[in-house]
Amino acid sequence: TAMEKLDLMVVIDPYPTVSAVLSDRTDGVYLLPATTQFETYGSVTASNRSIQWREKVIEPSFDSLPDHTIIYKFAKKLGFADRMFRKIKVTNDEPLIEDVTREFNSGMWTIGYTGQSPERLKAHMANQHVFDRTSLQAVGGELDGEYYGLPWPCWGTAEMGHPGTPLLYDTSKPVAEGGLCFRARFGVEHEGNNLLAEGSYPVGSEIKDGYPEFTMGMLKKLGWDGDLTADERSAIEKVAGDKTNWKVDLSGGIQRVAIKHGCAPFGNAKARVKVWTFPDPIPLHREPLYTSRRDLVADYPTYSDRKLYRLPTLYKSIQDKDYSVEYPMILTSGRLVEYEGGGDETRSNPWLAELQQDMFVEMNPFDANGKNIRNGDMVWVKTPEGAQIKVMAMVTERVAKGVAFLPFHFGGHLEGVDQRSKYPEGSDPYVLGEAANTAMTYGYDSVTLMQETKCSLCTIERV
Repeated sequence: TAMEKLDLMVVIDPYPTVSAVLSDRTDGVYLLPATTQFETYGSVTASNRSIQWREKVIEPSFDSLPDHTIIYKFAKKLGFADRMFRKIKVTNDEPLIEDVTREFNSGMWTIGYTGQSPERLKAHMANQHVFDRTSLQAVGGELDGEYYGLPWPCWGTAEMGHPGTPLLYDTSKPVAEGGLCFRARFGVEHEGNNLLAEGSYPVGSEIKDGYPEFTMGMLKKLGWDGDLTADERSAIEKVAGDKTNWKVDLSGGIQRVAIKHGCAPFGNAKARVKVWTFPDPIPLHREPLYTSRRDLVADYPTYSDRKLYRLPTLYKSIQDKDYSVEYPMILTSGRLVEYEGGGDETRSNPWLAELQQDMFVEMNPFDANGKNIRNGDMVWVKTPEGAQIKVMAMVTERVAKGVAFLPFHFGGHLEGVDQRSKYPEGSDPYVLGEAANTAMTYGYDSVTLMQETKCSLCTIERV
């Protein structure tokens, strides 16, 4: 495997993970135990962009270390810790998380990940009872009007007191109160077409139309530069004078003044569907590389083979070959309620492991009967990639005729071989099984830089 060709492989995780046992290496592999979320503290960000401060519940188990300590020890060993942590207090090789938070606050202006100081986040945790569970907005008290977790963009510095932005692109309220318009990120025009908003703006905006991102020069043209403090003006002049934009003004002055006048620092543009830098400027369906619907390939072909970051990436040359005779069933993958992600952590939980003990493939009774496969039989799932996985058959009408489904939470078996003996003693999950990705497709999306995980072909045979 590719892992066996590496000079060195280091796995850092609370659990060994499948990566630690997948190869046949006997040296050059290091497993560094990291703490779980319960054994450390600091900020975590949710998918709604809210940030929550967590506290350490228990001390780290065994010799596990939190990620920030591991990073510091690496930096110290490699000789640049004094630069990397020059603004961060370090005690016994552990950087102070509050300082780490302030550090990324100072460097993430482009998305407004800047106003969420440790002090503000801790105040939210200590006063969770004042936040409405539907709107996320605090009702009364010292935090009145703020949104739980100060979802980014939380503009400017913490001292500016922005409440956070609960919904992106909500023009029904002022920017200073969590409203926002669409970002002007791709210039002001394209091929003669105006890309800025027309007649649309957040409530309270003094500019009643679209506008580009804010710069010092723009503030001067609008006559708003007089609202800058002397310190803000000095900091801006040191960067690039009139060319300084809101993203590189670390004083936060340009953002503060823009918002004071009801404007979004990043401009006000039209929402777009056409992205001219994508292979398909407007998204359209393209048949998977491995498809049983050969009639759709002519109308919805995949891309031509190309080089991506200097590496050959295959598309058309795979799709041109018809694999559907040898592999007639559509193969897809998905989640189970009991497990999460690759499953290394959740399959190590005795209560969850008891609920789902076997890796399986779902197949329709019509397909199972045609192969003389009964529910609970062990079967081989074989795919055009040349891979095969040994799993249990679940015969069910949850999937249609000609379709097979694999959950993707398993690992620790490889093409029928149990790898439990490769785990460090006492660290193997309760439940092992074949990884769905062993059998899935080669496909790769050049836009999202992610693998194609849901579309392939297979044949299923009884063991």
